[in-house]
Amino acid sequence: MKKQFYVSDIKNLGVGTSVTLLGWIVSKRTSKRTEFFDICDSTGCIQVVSNLTGITAKLKAEQSVKVVGTVSVNPNNGSKELEATDMVLLGDVSRNLSPSPRSSFDVFGSKHTDYVQENRHLFIRNPKVMAALKARHLVLGAVHNWFRSNGYFDITAPIITPILLYSEDTGIAVNVNDQDLFLTQCVGFYLESVVHALEKVYNVGPSFRGAESVSKRHLTEYWHIKAELAFCEFEDFFSVVESLVSSVIREVEPFSEEICQQLGTGGFCNDGKYPPFPRITYREAIKLLNSNGISVEFGKSINDIAEDFLANYFKSPVWITENARAIEGFPYKILESDPEVTYTADLIATRGFGEILGIADKITDVSELEARLKEKGKDLNPKYSWFKELRTYGTVPHCGLGMGVERLIRWLFQLPHVREAMPFPRSMGRKIYP
Repeated sequence: MKKQFYVSDIKNLGVGTSVTLLGWIVSKRTSKRTEFFDICDSTGCIQVVSNLTGITAKLKAEQSVKVVGTVSVNPNNGSKELEATDMVLLGDVSRNLSPSPRSSFDVFGSKHTDYVQENRHLFIRNPKVMAALKARHLVLGAVHNWFRSNGYFDITAPIITPILLYSEDTGIAVNVNDQDLFLTQCVGFYLESVVHALEKVYNVGPSFRGAESVSKRHLTEYWHIKAELAFCEFEDFFSVVESLVSSVIREVEPFSEEICQQLGTGGFCNDGKYPPFPRITYREAIKLLNSNGISVEFGKSINDIAEDFLANYFKSPVWITENARAIEGFPYKILESDPEVTYTADLIATRGFGEILGIADKITDVSELEARLKEKGKDLNPKYSWFKELRTYGTVPHCGLGMGVERLIRWLFQLPHVREAMPFPRSMGRKIYP
C-alpha cells in the first residue's frame, strides 16, 4: 500500500518527492489551462497545481479527493506545493451551503450562530472549529496527565442518578425502569463514595442543567472535571488545585501558537501560570464591590460585572473564599466562626471570563449534613439516604473540586462562548439537532 502523506508531512519533504495526499478541496482557481486547488486535511492546507483540466474540470469546493503528485516550490512565496499527476474524486457534494464550512468567514460570529449550529455536522470542518477541538484535546490531555502523575484514579461515574445537587427544577428528568431519575449534575456524590476506597480520585464527564441561562458561560450539557481528596485539610487544597491549573497551562502553552492563529481570538492566556493566586473572602469582596459602586447583597451570587472587577483589581486569577451558605450546595461544611458562610472557594479567571472552578471542604458529620439537607428541602427525600450513610461508615475529612471543562478552554484560548469549546454543543433554549 502506498504511503498516505499529510499536508504537514509534505511541507517538510524535498522537491521532487512523489506523494499521495487525501483531503478536501477548500477552493479552486483557474488561469488559462492551469488550475490551482487549495487542499486541506486535519494538519493544514497546501496548494495543488494541476494541468489535468480534462480530469479536474468538474471538481469543486468541499469535495474529497485523492491527489497524486510531486513536491515543488511555489515561485511566488517559496512555500511547498504539489504538482498533480492525477486527481481522483472520492466524495461528491450535493448541497450548497453559504457560507461554506471551510470558507473564510467568522464562524464564531453572532451573525451566523443559528445557521452554524443547525448545520454543526458540516461546519465542524471549519478551520476555527477544528482548532477549538484541537485545543480541547490538548487541555483534556493535560488534565488527565496531571491527575495520573499525582496519583489520582480515574473513576467512571453514573450519568443517570436519583439525586441532584441543586433543586429539582434545574434537573433534566428521565424515567428508567419506572423510576423517576435525572441526568447527573454532580458526579461528586459518587466520587465521595470511591474516595473512601482509593483516597485520590477524579472524573472527567458530562453534567446537565435544565435551568434557563443565555450567558456565554452556560450550556445545557457541559463537561466537568471533578475530584475528591481524602484526609485533606481545606487550606492545603488551594495549592493542589493551583498546581493543576498551572500545570495544564504549562503543558498546553508550547503547542498553542498555531491553534491560536487559526482561532484568531487574541492568543493563549497564561495568566494562571504562576500561583499562588490572591484570595478575598466573600464578605470582603462584597464590601470592596459596594464601595466601588457595584451593588451585591449578602447571600446572593456575585455577578459577572463584579467578578470582572475583582479579577482586574487583583490583576490575576483570584479566589473568592467563604461563600454564603445560602448559595452553596448542601454537602459543604459551615464555618464554625461564621455560620452564615461555608468552607468553599471559587476561582475567578482574568480577562472577563469569570468563575471557572470551585472547591469545598465536605461535611463529615451526619447531623450537620441532615441539617443542610433540611435547609435545601431535601431532608424528606429517601434517595439521599445512601449519601448520608457515607458519614456513618468510617468517613474521613475530604475536599472536592469541580471545574468546567469548556470554561477552562474558553479562558485559555480566549473563545467568545463556551459552546465553541464543544464539538456538538447543547445550548439553552435551542432544539437539539444534530
